[in-house]
Order: sequence, then structure tokens, then C-alpha cells
Amino acid sequence: MKKDLFLKSVSISAMLISVLLLHFSCNHSDSKMNAARKGERPPNILLITVDDLGWADLGCYGADLHETPNIDAFAETGQTFTHAYAAAAICTPTRAALLTGKSPARLNMTIWREAATNNQLDRKLIPPDVSSNLPLNEVTIAEALKEEGYVTAHLGKWHVGDGEHFPETQGFDINIGATVWGAPPTFFYPYRGEIYNSMRFVPGLEKDASGSYNFDREGEYLTDRLTDEAISIMERFREEPFFVNLSYYTVHTPIEGKKELVEYYQNKLAAGMSHQNAIYAAMVHGLDENIGRLMHKLDELKLADHTIVIFTSDNGGFINEWDGQKVTDNTPLRSGKGALYEGGIRVPTIIRWPSITSPNATSDYPITTQDFYPTLLEMANLKGDPAQVAAFDGISLMPVLKNPQADLKQRAIYWHYPHYYHTTNPVSAIRQGDWKLLEFLEDNHVELYNLNEDVGEKNNMEKTNPEKAKELLELLSEWRGEVDAPMPRLNPEYPINK
Repeated sequence: MKKDLFLKSVSISAMLISVLLLHFSCNHSDSKMNAARKGERPPNILLITVDDLGWADLGCYGADLHETPNIDAFAETGQTFTHAYAAAAICTPTRAALLTGKSPARLNMTIWREAATNNQLDRKLIPPDVSSNLPLNEVTIAEALKEEGYVTAHLGKWHVGDGEHFPETQGFDINIGATVWGAPPTFFYPYRGEIYNSMRFVPGLEKDASGSYNFDREGEYLTDRLTDEAISIMERFREEPFFVNLSYYTVHTPIEGKKELVEYYQNKLAAGMSHQNAIYAAMVHGLDENIGRLMHKLDELKLADHTIVIFTSDNGGFINEWDGQKVTDNTPLRSGKGALYEGGIRVPTIIRWPSITSPNATSDYPITTQDFYPTLLEMANLKGDPAQVAAFDGISLMPVLKNPQADLKQRAIYWHYPHYYHTTNPVSAIRQGDWKLLEFLEDNHVELYNLNEDVGEKNNMEKTNPEKAKELLELLSEWRGEVDAPMPRLNPEYPINK
């Protein structure tokens, strides 16, 4: 009797699996047919987001200690942006903006997800409670591409939702390595352990790269492994359009590099260098090696000419300490991760699409994370979801990709961080043209800078150019109202004379 019941349950399970596979196959085939009706196969997309990579951390952006020959070579084949901005100065909001094309303030996602409702109560302002999950009704870039026949894969850091808001619920066919946390416990196998007073792990990497349960993998490095998985996906789906969202955990804390690379950079350290952390330099070097592997694989598969590659970071470099040592330095930019000064939001960004971008091109047109979604839609010749597109805060960058010197209107770019961090108090900011204004929300004092003359934001011109300060402050206030930006409130328990 038990045997009969067992066989019956196995049969039913097999039937259900068959139905699910058939459902996926039919849906995917329908999507491929939609794409095929439009003619030429759409381009592949490889979107690489590095965690906490600073604007000055790469050789092609002026790094002194770090060596990044592969990224530098990649930059020579595409277009480098010198005024590229993350949507926020910390991770979760930027990643939400990337997926939706909307500003973090409009999404009500303005801080990393673990702190969304864990507000400090010992400061002058009480930060607002904000969302910790990207709403499922947002039509993500993955959903838009999947609808048109793309195979969609997310690898690595997610950090925009809990298990009910994981990549599989937001348009991704494949999910490898996503967690609810913002950092791995370690960059070395088995990628589990304690960090920040909690036990963490990176799932989906239990098997080795060959797919076998091999537990003798001492020294396997997370950045290498995520690249292995990305390469495997590109190989597997080389005959159909793919969207690979490769979201490296590096170079976020914990600061851990391969021993031989750490030793190499320790021997290279010299007085006068902006960068003085050999372990961090080893992490950047490891990232560079893997970008080289990805570019080589695209060439080997003969996909390079038909693949859009975007390389960017989710916020500025982390300038605080890890294990008693400053992590990185964003000189000549002011401050770092968390702050709305340039060091917290200006990031390295390189875009290559051989049919559109010119080799070794450079653009100083200010761009932001929200621009990637509309840009990719135009690149793939897709209209996207009408409601999502209508609410975009970004624009398509195709004109500047075709002509780096295109004379485009100098639109305003906005940021809003109504929270506290090591580097800042609650603050909003706007950049329009060469001018940038910050409004600090504890006392509403304003700082105004001309970035063309003062990229280090040392000379506050609010007193000497009050008309420009008033103009930008009004625009900033209007924008906050338009997007219903969450605002902090006065803390009644905070001592007045503190």
C-alpha cells in the first residue's frame, strides 16, 4: 500500500514538473516569436555592477596603487563617462533605480533594506520608515526583456527584497547567489559565516563550477565563482539573446583579497599614494582579472560585436575603516559612500556597443543609474511597458553614445538621503549643468559648488551666488514634492542644547 502511494506521488510529481517545464518552454517560445517578428535578433546585454567601487579606484580613472589593465583595455574599446552618477550614495536605492528606471525617492527606497525601518532615535531628526522591498508591480528591465524573448539571469548581490521579492519574482529566469543581505560573510568558499553580528551565506554555490558536490574547494574566491557562472550562462545561451545582470559583491566589506595579490600590493605601497590599502587593492585586481575573463569569453564565443556591455558601480568608494585601516580614497572627490558629495555618488561607468559606441571615447555628459533602463530599451528596439516608461526618471543615452560630444540639454539630476551615515546627516542634492547644491535637513543650511571649477567641493558659493542657490533650492524642493520624497521629522526627545 505504501509502495503504491509512493509510486502514485512520484507519478503526480513528475506530471507537475512536466507541466511546469512545458509552461516555461511555451512562454519562452512565444517571447522568442515576438522578438523574431521584429526581424534581426536583438543584442545581448551584460550589465556589470560592482559594489562600492570608487570613482578613482581604476587605472583609467587615475588610480595610483591599483592596477586594472583589463578594465583599462575594455575602456579603450568603448565609451568612458567622467560624470556618471549612482542614483544614491548607498546600495539598495541604486539597485532599485537600475531595475526600474525610477529615482529611489519616487520608489520610497532611500536606504539599504536592513535599515529601512530600523531608525536611529538618538539624533536630531528621526529618519522616515521606507520600503525594504522593491514592489512587485514595478515592471523591471528584466521583465521587459524577458517578455521579448531574452533569457534573463541575475548573479550575485540582490539586496532589494526578501524571499518573496527575489529575482525570480522580478523577471529573472535564473538566480545565482542572491541574498537578503548587502554583504557576504566572506569572499572565500564556502561563503558562509558570521558578519555584522549575524550568520550569513551565499546560496546557489554549493556545487562546484562543474556541477558536482565537491567540498574540497579551499581558496575558491567569490568574484571568480560568479564569473564562472556568468560565463556558463553565456555559453549555454549563445544562440539566443541573453540579459546577464552580474552584480558582484566585491569590493564591499569584508575586505579580503587573495594572499599572493595582497603581498604584491604590500610591496608596491609607497608614500604619497592616495590609495594605501593593499588588501583592497588586491580585491580591485581580482575584479579586473574577471572583467578580462568576461571580455575574452565574449570574443571567443564571437559575441562581442553583438553584446552591449555596461560597467558601473552602485555608489562611491567606502572611505571608512575595516580592521583598523581606511578602505579607499576618492581623491580628488570629496568624501565617500553615504555622502552626497561627489565622492559618495560619482562612479566609474563604461559602456560598449560596437555598432554604436566609438573606441576610446570619453563623455563628460552627466548620467545616472536611472538612464540604463530607457537606454537598453532603445538599444533593443523595444517600447517597454507604457506605465513604467511614463514614470521613468531616466533618459535614453543613445544620442551621447552615438556622439560623446552631443550638445544635449543640461537636465537636473536629484538625490535624496533622509537618513544618517558615517559620512553624512540627512541631505538632498541637485546638479544642473556645472552647478550642484546640497540642502542639509537638520538645519536646512545650503552648500553650492561649481563642479567645473571645484570638483573637490571646497569652495561653498552659496553666499557669493545667492541667486543660483535660490534657483536650485526651489527646483530641489519642487522635485521632492513631485516624487513624494519621504522626509525625516524632528525628534521630540532630542535635547535642544545638544
